[in-house]
Amino acid sequence: MGHEILIVDDEPDIRLLIEGILADEGYETRLAADSDSAIAAFRERRPALVVLDVWLQGSRLDGLGILNVLHKEEPSVPVIMISGHGTIETAVAALQHGAYDFIEKPFQADRLLVVVRRALEASRLARENAELRLRAGSGTVLEGRSAAIAAVRNQIDRVAPTGSRVLISGAAGTGKEVAARMIHASSRRAEGPFIALNCATLAPGRFEEELFGIEGSDDGAGRRTGVLERAHGGTLLLDEVSDMPLETQGKIVRALQDQTFERLGGSRRVKVDVRVLATTNRDLQAEIGLGRFREDLYYRLAVVPLRIPSLRERREDIPELARMFLDRAAENAGLPLRELSGDAIAALQSYEWPGNVRELRNLMERLLIMMPGNSTDPIRADMLPSTVGDGAPALLKFDSDEDVMSLPLREARDLFETQYLQAQLLRFGGNISRTAGFVGMERSALHRKLKQLGVTSEDRNAG
Repeated sequence: MGHEILIVDDEPDIRLLIEGILADEGYETRLAADSDSAIAAFRERRPALVVLDVWLQGSRLDGLGILNVLHKEEPSVPVIMISGHGTIETAVAALQHGAYDFIEKPFQADRLLVVVRRALEASRLARENAELRLRAGSGTVLEGRSAAIAAVRNQIDRVAPTGSRVLISGAAGTGKEVAARMIHASSRRAEGPFIALNCATLAPGRFEEELFGIEGSDDGAGRRTGVLERAHGGTLLLDEVSDMPLETQGKIVRALQDQTFERLGGSRRVKVDVRVLATTNRDLQAEIGLGRFREDLYYRLAVVPLRIPSLRERREDIPELARMFLDRAAENAGLPLRELSGDAIAALQSYEWPGNVRELRNLMERLLIMMPGNSTDPIRADMLPSTVGDGAPALLKFDSDEDVMSLPLREARDLFETQYLQAQLLRFGGNISRTAGFVGMERSALHRKLKQLGVTSEDRNAG
């Protein structure tokens, strides 16, 4: 979608000239002739950029005065100053007050467009850098080759360009926010802001302030912009939306329906253009039944439902994910990369991962930093935390109660095969086809072998 630019100039011909130049390049515009209308337009809906004349005939504030108000309220919005009576002193003053650039009238259309593009790009980069600092360590892609995660990526590719609201469900740590960022990045709003509001960590009394902002006084003192306004032209993520208080749920229903809202303490409705995504780790239908979530809000958010599978539902992705996290941790910490042994990978695939991908990432970082021994030694199963190792297949624990050396060869071989196949079934969640592919047997041959060794269906589904 096109960036919206506020044009402030007291001369109608200049306003229309600039409007025509920008409209031809696909920008949306709004016009103001004096300080009061300019500030009102800015407060009604934040533009992506302001083109502001220094000298405004009959205006309460001149351009520098308006610049001070705008910069105080929203310093991230770039302002380009223009003047037909420019001096070096005026240009320097404008830049010192926070203007992005200064253009002297009369100006060439190409010159204006170059500065506009540079200002918008600088604003986008500053926003992305701030977001990266805030979200350091979070991924930007749902990694893995399993059919389950490939299906999710396919759904994201299909829904992202549509503009529809999406409700992303899944357990904690599965990558719900990553999925939301992927939807935004592949949407028509990718150049706009991505704003996330974590409903799970916000105090109940602060929800409406964070969502809608505070009006403040006429001179802008005490004014605060809410996330709905900051996300204008982009995407707002309501993270763990089930933690939003019921009273706030009722108010955001109307905001979603009309794309308008009132700031706290205000009386004017602010119009925005925002795509809303939401995540939840709870069953919202059950929450509706318990009276903790509004049904009308659910149906407005869940236009397209998207579920992110738990890590234990895609165990075949664990080796690739574990190695990727080890590689990233080594690069970030400046440490040598350590390999994972086969028994460690089997143990990792057998664990239930209540914290999902986030827990795996944290474990790999901890292992790389804290593991003893030479950096060239691989990480083995016996080096894993007890919470992970205790769930490892019996074969990996080397049961000392079994005196293998006292057994005849056939019995020892049967014991090994039983424990080996139990371990492989466990790491692949009891899936016979994937286990057969990994161990190098035909599916029917594996069935016969399991029956011969007395491996039961309970063993097969232990994962």
